[in-house]
Amino acid sequence: MKKLLYFFIFIFVMNLDAQERPKLVVGIVVDQMRMEYLYRFQNDFTENGFKRIMNKGYVYHNAHFNYMPTYTAPGHASIYTGATPSVNGIIGNEWYNRSTSKERYCTDDETVKTLGNGSKTEGEMSPKNLLSTTITDELRMGTNFKGKVIGMSLKDRGAILPAGHFANWAFWYSKTGAFISSTFYGDKLPEWVNDFNNQKNYLNYINQGWDLFKPEASYNESDPDDSPYEGKLYGVDKPVFPYDLKKIFEKNDAGILRATPFGNNILADFALKAIENEALGKDDDTDFLAISFSSTDYVGHILGPRSMELQDTYLRLDQTISDLLNYLDKNIGKDNYLLFLTADHACAENANFLKNNKLNVKNIEYKEISKAIKKFSTDTYNDDFVANYSNFNLYLNKDKIKEKALNYSIVEKSFIDFLMSQEHVKKVYNEEDIKNSNGNDFYLNMIYKGYDATQNGNLVILDKPGYIEYGATGTSHGTPYAYDTHVPLIFYGWNIPKGETHDHKVITQIAPTIAQKIKVPFPNGTEGKVLLEVLDK
Repeated sequence: MKKLLYFFIFIFVMNLDAQERPKLVVGIVVDQMRMEYLYRFQNDFTENGFKRIMNKGYVYHNAHFNYMPTYTAPGHASIYTGATPSVNGIIGNEWYNRSTSKERYCTDDETVKTLGNGSKTEGEMSPKNLLSTTITDELRMGTNFKGKVIGMSLKDRGAILPAGHFANWAFWYSKTGAFISSTFYGDKLPEWVNDFNNQKNYLNYINQGWDLFKPEASYNESDPDDSPYEGKLYGVDKPVFPYDLKKIFEKNDAGILRATPFGNNILADFALKAIENEALGKDDDTDFLAISFSSTDYVGHILGPRSMELQDTYLRLDQTISDLLNYLDKNIGKDNYLLFLTADHACAENANFLKNNKLNVKNIEYKEISKAIKKFSTDTYNDDFVANYSNFNLYLNKDKIKEKALNYSIVEKSFIDFLMSQEHVKKVYNEEDIKNSNGNDFYLNMIYKGYDATQNGNLVILDKPGYIEYGATGTSHGTPYAYDTHVPLIFYGWNIPKGETHDHKVITQIAPTIAQKIKVPFPNGTEGKVLLEVLDK
């Protein structure tokens, strides 16, 4: 009897050792997802998608980004590095480069070439502008480069930045309908990728068109179809269902799939092929699959957060999540994978929607702001001292100001005074304000954490809440306000307790938490603050 007891104890202990790490980590980022969507659409979700991970996983109801600007590239970089843009260097999707006086895109790399059926510039991408390591980098090193890392998205930045510097592969969607990569990762695409691309799966989704996923009555959480706050998808006459995607495709290219729910579908199809063909989660070295679903962002920007189109996109994504979970259960094992789901930023309400409901705000066209600042400069100084205005940053041409023998501090103060006179501006901070932030000013501290002194502007503008630097329809993001920072954060699967908290958490806690969970070093730029709730057994 004792021998039998010792045998079972031995098996139990061996099983614990085998489960020191999950076989696969799956990171899901849903582009432009507000936490509120999980509440607003919950009655129409299935039991096996978002509800499953919320009911059986650990939900952080009050998770936020802790910096400004809240854009896609900084969001993905901060999630995976556990550091804010002030450290990881990704201060926008693109930003003004002071040394070249040109715009720099976050993943531009002219030293690499496109792999696959994409245009020349679509594939000239790498993580070289990312200044700190990612949790995926640390996994690679922590397993002596035996654990595989693959990143994928419709967007290059959504694939490349999460995958980090040492990834086996990052793949992103081309306007040709193919998934492509760059020579940063290898000399040629894997054969399974070529096989997937050759099937032209995007045509199946285009040919079926886009109609409502559920009966129209299910969409009572959204505005009626064809509301005044919706933009027109690829120039259609009216933003109403059904959409003839074949007709839209004929006038454009396969890139149209991005702005439909089916961009998420084809990415999920591709993810399953990656798991199968790269044998992810099939050995004792933990692998990592980073997936970023981008269609939610494209639809949100064009049609807005209260459109039926956006709700339909989330109802379909719910089914996609369900299918992915079922596949992981079957092929990796229910207790063998660790999954987290979050977003790279949230989004604002449409300003005209708010205004028509009696909140005194408005949208301001970005080009009009830039034009007004330049006009102030020429009217006041008979010269244009504006090098660039973008990402709420104003870059002043200090050399020109010096050539005019003007006192820079006085000139800067005049620009601040002008900006403060604008209806949409709440406050303007200069470099000294930001560098000397002591944490007492909440919004200044958010700016400080998103500010790289070698790359950002001379002045950073904080708009008033509810104002939006965007067009009259659709929506955008970028501010430090809760509507842009409050995103879902859910952990599910391997050694994750069921539970929830409403305590305030920040997005940079994800990467160090996973590092502790899977026993690898912290990414090198993180503060190392972790989420104890999913670490305690």
